[in-house]
Amino acid sequence: VLHGDNYPASFEIRGEILMPWEVFEELNREKEAREEPLFANPRNAASGTLKLQNSSIVASRKLDAYLYYLLGDNLPCDGHYENLQEAAKWGFKISDLTRKCQTLEEVFEFINYWDVERKNLPVATDGIVLKVNSLRQQKNLGFTAKSPRWAIAYKFQAERALTRLNKVTYQVGRTGAVTPVANLDPVQLSGTVVKRASLHNADIIEGLDLHIGDMVYVEKGGEIIPKITGVDKDARSFMLGEKVRFIVNCPECGSKLVRYEGEAAHYCPNETACPPQIKGKIEHFISRKAMNIDGLGPETVDMFYRLGLIRNTADLYKLTADDIKGLDRMGEKSAENIVTGIAQSKTVPFERVIFALGIRFVGETVAKKIAKSFENIDDLQQADLEKLVSIDEIGEKIAQSILAYFANESNRELVAKLKEAGLQLYRTEEDLSGYTDKLAGQSIVISGVFVHHSRDEYKELIEKNGGKNVGSISAKTSFILAGDNMGPAKLEKAKKLGITILSEDEFLKLIS
Repeated sequence: VLHGDNYPASFEIRGEILMPWEVFEELNREKEAREEPLFANPRNAASGTLKLQNSSIVASRKLDAYLYYLLGDNLPCDGHYENLQEAAKWGFKISDLTRKCQTLEEVFEFINYWDVERKNLPVATDGIVLKVNSLRQQKNLGFTAKSPRWAIAYKFQAERALTRLNKVTYQVGRTGAVTPVANLDPVQLSGTVVKRASLHNADIIEGLDLHIGDMVYVEKGGEIIPKITGVDKDARSFMLGEKVRFIVNCPECGSKLVRYEGEAAHYCPNETACPPQIKGKIEHFISRKAMNIDGLGPETVDMFYRLGLIRNTADLYKLTADDIKGLDRMGEKSAENIVTGIAQSKTVPFERVIFALGIRFVGETVAKKIAKSFENIDDLQQADLEKLVSIDEIGEKIAQSILAYFANESNRELVAKLKEAGLQLYRTEEDLSGYTDKLAGQSIVISGVFVHHSRDEYKELIEKNGGKNVGSISAKTSFILAGDNMGPAKLEKAKKLGITILSEDEFLKLIS
């Protein structure tokens, strides 16, 4: 219930959901005690929490929020700052650290103060946003394609600390990529205790000439992800520690690692039996843009895997409510919701099932092209290199990855099980509805702010009508779909190259 009576009948208020440092550190202590992977930072923890389907887990994470932007007609004040103060009176959580400055000197004083004091804040921050206060001036300044012209972010310089390297461990991701992680003496950095930092790949390790026991410089890139940026070689004693060399075998399953030509990372090739890869593939499979299975998240997948309930994505379709209820934080209703979500995923269209398979280099756009080019999964399995590279967006690298996926007997068996489970591994008339060739062969740039559809919806309309979305303007651009406040640089380049600019209404008429 809002307090007071001076709020408009309709308004929108925007903000950011976050996890305070105290909650983040407590959560990681609990995960460490359970021998589970730790969250890298509060931002990832908050984002991951919001993706969870289990509301009781979300509630237990103690997320917080700060609101920073009030929009609507008939707002009580003419200033951005003043409207936020009114919103605070209505009961919304507004940061009491926001300041209205009258001069540049005041702005610089504010920046310099928080450059030092930010480490004492209860939340993570990597900078300050400076905004024009007058709503009238904000309207006159408008927006670029990506951001308002009346606001700019000032990023703090990365904080650096010196600490000791104790050992290097290795993590395996969904694709099998192996990432080295430096384990350090705990050091305070940007408001949190850092014990680990990424070393990225073998080349970085070699370039730093790392030895166990070295004193290393640690920074947080963008104040979020810790990384080692150098070694204090003057601090080395005559008793130089063991040189760090990248491992030869997978730390999880023992398979010999491989490094593909032109890539910096090493990979574990055992994609069907390496636990982190299996769990990662299942997490990708259930994700929102893939099968979008309600009630499941990374923690649930990890629990099901540890208990032996699932060993691949097809095993999800064998789960029953009786298998699930009674497990940690799983009541009868949660169990039924998960089973219902899994059953509902059988109606997910062919293009998203292809994306859900997790074939390397096959993202959403390529999956759509594949679904439009093949009637069913059997046709895709039997396709040769020539057929695959003839499809728009698919070059030899992606084609070879698809061929390698279906050449693997375990993958073919998995697809057969998914087919048996009733997934939509075929193209339907409904999938093809709305597809035309009206934009065939045309490369289209989207710019500006739109009224009738979102940018993602326009991208989908372009693809459904045979067009290609491109990010930058060139002589090969067919036309620009422009909303309000098109970026001035794009507008100037389009005019210089003589490229047609279509409004929303003109574009919708073109494809109607």
